[in-house]
Amino acid sequence: MSKSQETPEQLYAAALALVEQNQPEEALEQAEKLWGQVQNGSVTEALPAVNLLGEISIELGDVDSARAYFEKAVTLDPEGKIPETMGGGAEKFLWLAQLCEDGGKSSVTWFERGIQALQHEISELEAGRVSGYDDESLLLMRVEKKRKLANALCGIVEVYMTDLSWEDDAEARCENLVTQAMSVEDETSPEVLQTLASVRLSQERKEDARSALERSIATWKDLEPEDPAVPDFATRISLARLLMEAELDHRAMFVLQRLIQEDDQSVEAWYLGGWCQYLIAERSRNKGASEQQTNGEANTEMNLDQDKLNDETLKGSRHWLNKALKLYKLLEYEDERLFEHTKELVAGLDTVLGPSEDDDAEAAEGAYEQWDGIEDDDEANEGEEDEDEEMQDQ
Repeated sequence: MSKSQETPEQLYAAALALVEQNQPEEALEQAEKLWGQVQNGSVTEALPAVNLLGEISIELGDVDSARAYFEKAVTLDPEGKIPETMGGGAEKFLWLAQLCEDGGKSSVTWFERGIQALQHEISELEAGRVSGYDDESLLLMRVEKKRKLANALCGIVEVYMTDLSWEDDAEARCENLVTQAMSVEDETSPEVLQTLASVRLSQERKEDARSALERSIATWKDLEPEDPAVPDFATRISLARLLMEAELDHRAMFVLQRLIQEDDQSVEAWYLGGWCQYLIAERSRNKGASEQQTNGEANTEMNLDQDKLNDETLKGSRHWLNKALKLYKLLEYEDERLFEHTKELVAGLDTVLGPSEDDDAEAAEGAYEQWDGIEDDDEANEGEEDEDEEMQDQ
């Protein structure tokens, strides 16, 4: 059979295989051929093709085309009640919530349509109206749908914390949505716990935020990176930012080190790691100065050791930040604010440390051991305070 005679099934399989092989341009070519054959056919023929085109367009960074394809999918399945196995379901609504140009209330509307579709899918599964699967597969499907539902609720929270933060009832809505999300899944969902932490930080309830972040990390920190229970890369980048905001810097470095080991081409991970180490050294010095002022004459040897550790941390910071700058240019990264902040930090470090030397890389390597584990920032501080008290007693 020649390529011109390939069936829709063959074209769909070929496009999927190319997506999995990270060849989106070639996949798009096959998917467009598929769409040419099925766009005037039945809904269940057209839906899988148009959704696939949308997802490939996302991979290629063509947001306008992706949006148009998903909007076409909505016209074919406006309530998301066609089974996902036939190209229906909630996914198109969730994509449009992220891709819609207006944001704000338009995003919320798309999320709500996705939530309704997910609730329908979950009720069908729980009522036993989905056939062709064994019990274990049905259970896994239900767990996955609930995870998506919880994340969609958290997506609305993010909108109300950003685009719609000026709304009078924004805080109440966020509180209610987080409660709903935690009732959908058990209270160990790392994504939901991160959203809860974000809300608590916005309310200046730092201890509650820290508690939620601790629980979020605990759900996956001992798992292998490829374990499906480990949150995706972007979610853990957001986690690192939240940990830094909550002043749980050592935990943030634990997360960032794992991310770098998984993908050493992430500009944002290198940048955050450099900034985080900068904050660790800065906070340590501020704490030392405050204690010296409070306690009077401090132990000189102890201060020298701490200064040395701070310098090593700053060298590690500069190494990570310089790595981010190199990748920024190499990959033609487009976050101008990140670039300017990184340059500003490096310039300040050059002033403090002098010209960059090879020992920056050595310091960064040594820091891996320092962040290899999940040292409790608060316990570490308490340990230092106990040591100070013992020395004063002596």
